[in-house]
Amino acid sequence: MKIDIIIDKLTNCLNERISGKVVNTNYKKRNSKVSRTETKNWKFDWTIANKDDYDVYELFVDGSDIVQGRIALKIDGGVADVKLVESAPHNFGNKGKYEGVGGHLFAIACKISLEAGCDGVVAFTSKTGLINYYQEKIGAEVFQGQRMIIWEANANKLMEQYFGK
Repeated sequence: MKIDIIIDKLTNCLNERISGKVVNTNYKKRNSKVSRTETKNWKFDWTIANKDDYDVYELFVDGSDIVQGRIALKIDGGVADVKLVESAPHNFGNKGKYEGVGGHLFAIACKISLEAGCDGVVAFTSKTGLINYYQEKIGAEVFQGQRMIIWEANANKLMEQYFGK
């Protein structure tokens, strides 16, 4: 799978697009497989993560059980390897409810990598047309072909942006 999430804005948490209000968030690892019915309006087939033994993490606004975004990753070869990452359908595009979901999901991947002893390093495969975009937005670097890596220094910047010091 090639990553194509748009990172609309790097925020301190999530910003409610209409009011500009900053909302606090939390995330958790799913304990169950993702079903097709619960992601029918999502762009990607999240059952792929189930088949490939990737862990799925979901982002929530504090006090709500509505998923704002998902990221599928596993620790492999000393990095957090991201298979899928997506904003929830109600956050798609410039009319989405919240800004900052894409950046927040990558910050979660960096944090999980750090907690696993991988220095926050994250790897993913980008769509060709988005390579420069990910370099600019989240400091990812081309590793090989469309394979990109967020190294420790830029991982730390993302984590500080979303989780503080």
